[in-house]
Amino acid sequence: MSARTIEIAGRRIGPGEPPYVIAEMSGNHNGEIARAFHLIEAAKEAGADAIKLQTYTADTITIDHGGPGFVIKGGLWDGRRLYDLYRDAHTPWEWHEALFAKCRDVGITVFSSPFDPTAVDLLERLGAPAYKIASFELIDTPLVRYAARIGKPLIMSTGMADAAEIADAVQAAQEAGRGGFALLHCVSGYPTPVEEANLKRIPALAASYDCPIGLSDHTMGTEVAVAAVALGAALIEKHFTLARADGGPDAAFSLEPHELADLVKGVRSAYRALGRPDYGHASSEQSN
Repeated sequence: MSARTIEIAGRRIGPGEPPYVIAEMSGNHNGEIARAFHLIEAAKEAGADAIKLQTYTADTITIDHGGPGFVIKGGLWDGRRLYDLYRDAHTPWEWHEALFAKCRDVGITVFSSPFDPTAVDLLERLGAPAYKIASFELIDTPLVRYAARIGKPLIMSTGMADAAEIADAVQAAQEAGRGGFALLHCVSGYPTPVEEANLKRIPALAASYDCPIGLSDHTMGTEVAVAAVALGAALIEKHFTLARADGGPDAAFSLEPHELADLVKGVRSAYRALGRPDYGHASSEQSN
């Protein structure tokens, strides 16, 4: 396995491999573990490679405060206190063992985004095969190092990060761990307008770092993810829900199951369409 690839639960990821599709559950379980189980089943049926959770509590990620910097301004969650949003959106830690077991039962890989070292410890006890560093945590290099030391692959999102911050996170991952890492281009807009997707950053990241590059996509629909594969994306992460009409913290910019299936089909078709940079005749041309 070269530096250009990583491996999660036996699946090789990187150039020359089909895109790795990560279905992000986030808070779309709406506080119901039965709904979380249905989301796992739906992701498997849609053909996703992995389910991703988020492992935090309101108290491990922020403080119960309503002052400046602790109330969201603008966007989907305008006016909400961070503590209240995280309390409503978190995945209870006591669910994690059952969710991991459910994923094993249905045959889909599961891992999570830890937001502090205690979350890493929980996920390691459950046998997580990889760790995702969320965009908002990319500058928390002690967390990057803590997760990297375990020796499993890191997937790091780069939303809002500048070039120096990405370089610092990569250095932390390289110095602390031997499990390899991938970088996801990300725009942390919820949702992200298509004209702000800035997909040309994908080949720019690939030119700078010898690792798989992917996309954490917050646009509506599937077209941007398909286009990303044509630019070299080896991983695609997308939020999904059972039905946007059901509501939930991330429902407004999440795919429904049939749309997730369309995304899986679309990105894999885009990968197969890449072909080779030569002028040989395709078999379908031979009769002409």
